[in-house]
Formats: sequence, C-alpha cells, structure tokens
Amino acid sequence: MCTALSYRTRDHYFGRNLDLDTSYGEKVCIMPRNFPFPLRTKEALETHYAMIGMATVADGLPLFYEAANECGLGMAGLNFPGNAWYSPERPGADNIAPYELIPWILGQCGSVKEARSLLERLCIIDRPFSPSLPLASLHWMLSDAEESIVLEATKAGLQVYDDPVRLLTNNPPFDYQMFHLNNYRRLNARSGDNSFSPDLDLQVYCQGLGAVGLPGDVSSMSRFVRAAFVSQNSVCADGEDASVSQFFHLLRSVEMVRGACRTESGQCDITVYTCCINATQGRYYYTTYDNSRISCVDLRKESLDGRELRTFELTRGPQILYQN
Repeated sequence: MCTALSYRTRDHYFGRNLDLDTSYGEKVCIMPRNFPFPLRTKEALETHYAMIGMATVADGLPLFYEAANECGLGMAGLNFPGNAWYSPERPGADNIAPYELIPWILGQCGSVKEARSLLERLCIIDRPFSPSLPLASLHWMLSDAEESIVLEATKAGLQVYDDPVRLLTNNPPFDYQMFHLNNYRRLNARSGDNSFSPDLDLQVYCQGLGAVGLPGDVSSMSRFVRAAFVSQNSVCADGEDASVSQFFHLLRSVEMVRGACRTESGQCDITVYTCCINATQGRYYYTTYDNSRISCVDLRKESLDGRELRTFELTRGPQILYQN
C-alpha cells in the first residue's frame, strides 16, 4: 500500500508515502557516481549518475524504495501484488532483477525520454536479492519535470503507460485506474450550480459540496482518485518552503493512520514515512509516522564523485516544540 506523486512549481518535486505494517530498517542513502553497483546478468555499474533516496542496505548495497538522480529524474517502486510477473532471463534482452531496476535506470538516464529508450530492451527477471529477501511484487513510476510514465511487468508483457495525472498507487493495473477516473468527472473544487433539478431550491449550505462523492477510504483505487483530485486542484506558490509544505499536505490526504487498515495477520498498515524530493536541487525531505517534523538530506552537500555509500538514520521519535 503506497502512493507516489510528482508535482511541479518552480522546481520538480517527487515523492511517496510508504505504507506497510512493518519497517525494514530503511535509511536515506546517497549513492555517489563511482559507487560500484553489481548486476546479476550484466557488468556492474562502475560509474553512473549520483542519486539520493530511501533504501534498505543489505550486504553493502542500497535496495532503493525510491530515488532521484542528479539530473532530476525520479523513480519509485510500489506494491503490485497478484499482477506483477517477472520473466526468466531472455537472450538478447537487458535482464534486470527488480531490486536492480531503480539504480540501473537512474544511473544511466537523465530524463523520462532517455528511460523510454532504455526500456525497449528491458526484461525484468525473477531473481531475488537473496533467499532471505524474496521478490517483491512491484510496479514503478518514473518522473522528470516534463512527464511521467508507469512501468508494469505482467503476464501480458512489459507495459509502459503515459501518466498524465503524475501519480501511482497499487492495484488494479494503471490503465484501469485511469479509466476509473471517469466515474468522478463531475467532481469540482467549487460548489457549483444546482444541476439536480431546476424545480428544487437546493442550497449551498457549506463549502466543499462540489467534491461530495470523493473517496475517503485508504484502498488503492480510492487513494488514486483522491490524490488525483487534490493534486490536480492544488494551488501553491513557487518558493521552496511553500512547495515542500504543499507536497506533504498532498500526500497526507492519502496517508494511513494506525488502526484504520488491518492486514490479514491483524497488523496495522501505517504510513511508515513520507518523502518529498526536490529533484531539481537534490534535496530529500521526509517525515516518519511518529515524527511529523520535516528532516532534510542534501545530495549536493556530499561529494558526488565518491565511491562510498552515504547513509543517514531516520529521525523517528516525536520532536515537539514546547512554547511555554
């Protein structure tokens, strides 16, 4: 359960809610240009674009949940259970395991246009990182300042969709999510005129009546509709503080509160963290479930030409400003 979003004011912002019932020790990671990233079926990425994102570090390697590179291209992997399908290796293809996909694309591509070309030979293969870290069923969103696409590997093959709403949640497949938006075409941020009946004097008794029917539950289809509505109607100034604040507000509109969504095992899905990456400037902002204060790690304050992975522990506990 996750929601990813791309948003543009003066700069390009990219981020997501990670909604799970547990944490996997994730950290903010900076992978500099000369950090060697090994690939299962191809030569290692010895040199590549630098990138910053959230990752679990296993055997010294960052397994990115999402990241943005120094060129401003962002990419996130989101749960896609029951629909994701990974192939055996295919001769002549670029055979890439799911955990390799984000660094493989962000390491080589500076834009969505460049990524489209790279994807033409891609085969996402059924190779887990290790027996203790099995394959995750995922689909992916890629965004730059100009456009977004969605990548889905299913039994029907590798699908690449244009993403005009610049967001992604989970099931069902993306093309159905987009079609489902037709059911909400009459929603409006304004209250609007009475179209129910000209013979009835129906009153605008409060603000927000134009959005009656907007889903409020946390299912993936409902989050898709709600995130689309609030982001498409968003009004924001161009400055950094205003843009970052607005981005977090957009994702909070679809966040998960402990107890409101229980898994089959009885655990609670929560928004483990929310991130907002200024992909233009390389700044990674985040909050965690128990700490709503925004923290920031700046890609460009580190050596981009280094060879060592740089990691930052998350600030998880509450930080309350007592004013008296």
